[in-house]
Amino acid sequence: MTKDWNFDEVIDRSGTASMKWEAQVLTRVFGKGRENLLPLWVADMDFNCPSVIRQAMEKRLEHQIYGYSLIDPDYFEALISWYDRRHQWMIEKEWILTTPGVVPAINYMIQRFTQAGDKVLIQPPVYYPFAKAIRNNGRQIAENPLQIVDGQYRMDFEDLEEKAKDPRVNLAILCSPHNPVGRVWNKEELEAFGRICIDHDVLIISDEIHCDLIMPGFKHVCFPSISPEFAQNSITCLAASKTFNLAGLQQSGIIIPNKVIRKEMITQIENLGFTNGIGGTLFGAVASAAAYNHAENWLEDLILYLKENYTYLKTVLETELPGVKVHELEGTYLVWVDFRAFNLSEEERIRIIEEKAKVGLDHGDWFGDNGKGFERINIACPRSILQRAAESIISAFKE
Repeated sequence: MTKDWNFDEVIDRSGTASMKWEAQVLTRVFGKGRENLLPLWVADMDFNCPSVIRQAMEKRLEHQIYGYSLIDPDYFEALISWYDRRHQWMIEKEWILTTPGVVPAINYMIQRFTQAGDKVLIQPPVYYPFAKAIRNNGRQIAENPLQIVDGQYRMDFEDLEEKAKDPRVNLAILCSPHNPVGRVWNKEELEAFGRICIDHDVLIISDEIHCDLIMPGFKHVCFPSISPEFAQNSITCLAASKTFNLAGLQQSGIIIPNKVIRKEMITQIENLGFTNGIGGTLFGAVASAAAYNHAENWLEDLILYLKENYTYLKTVLETELPGVKVHELEGTYLVWVDFRAFNLSEEERIRIIEEKAKVGLDHGDWFGDNGKGFERINIACPRSILQRAAESIISAFKE
């Protein structure tokens, strides 16, 4: 296969209504006067998606009727094949529901499987839309904070056991791989998490949207693949969106082996107005199928490029800013950086990054109180952009 991609190419995304780059979004998120920040924040990539995806959509565009559509059967077959060969998990077609994104799906699940006043367990510092979904739906947050042990984030299973005993905790969200700390949970960690939740009747939502973005030397384990018991007590959220930069096409797969839970979820999707429980999109399904079937080589090259970006960033930040720690990136393209050695307040650190360095990052406190002092840096960009950002951050902190 001839390679037609170049991850070093800098692509002008202005005028495309990009959430990541649009000035009005940057102003809304970071504040007035921040419209020109170099954005390494929201989790999408500054790379062209594989050309085979565009070609598949162009082929469907040629048929100029875009009416009410079922999800293309190729999507289901492609997803099943992908997870079988990449993750050794055999998914049955009937388990797959579709929604216009993982975050909407998590909101649907909170609405369906909990009641007002119930608690939903999360493991901060963690992807902040989890907490937002819990609060916005009138539920309470139960925190099982991750702990740094010997420089690595670990789950606190003793605390998890205590939290899971609370009868108001009946739903837990597992972020696997973990965003933002970059951990790829091993089988033993997942088994311990799952065992505690099952023992206390806590249903698990496993958000595995980053599961294809695994660095060399690490292996993602799909939570339901561990055992039939785990499969029956979990809902797994998947998408090609992070893997192939397709978030704008709004297509995700929600995998529910448990027939009773699946029926409940179908009802919830239909209650929200999606016909026949189908909540994906015509072109999202076409693009995802093409990606799963034909873009594996692109992904393999992408992972190597991301690894090199990570190595560069870790080396330059830790060399030029003594005391800064860049946590090991096991999975995702989101790097978790510890700036606590500077002993700055959140406000002062953020001011340096935004006003002096003029870089837009996801700030640590967005992910929970134990994220204070940290920054999340999106390295899914051409190296020249990453170098520009890193040099600006270094210069700003040295001043």
